[in-house]
Amino acid sequence: MANEAAGAAQESTAERGVRQELTGIVTSTKMQKTIVVKVTRAVQHPLYHRVVRHTKKYYVHDETGEAHVGDTVQIASTRPLSKLKRWRLKEVIQRSTRVA
Repeated sequence: MANEAAGAAQESTAERGVRQELTGIVTSTKMQKTIVVKVTRAVQHPLYHRVVRHTKKYYVHDETGEAHVGDTVQIASTRPLSKLKRWRLKEVIQRSTRVA
């Protein structure tokens, strides 16, 4: 029984493809069920060969409201949920150390 469920899970994942995952920091939680996550990546400049930081913000669906400003979170791509939301919260990796 468990093997059938595992096989079905693998089959649906293979059908759907692997979800893209990113890690970033929560910058805003002012909307209902939506957070804004800032993802920073380091890229080498093509001409000058210096490492340059690129930052992009993503609108992420947070159904339970568990993420707070300053938290480090992992997000996964999903179907379009609204005009701007294409990502969902996968897990909170590290809580911010802020004073309440």
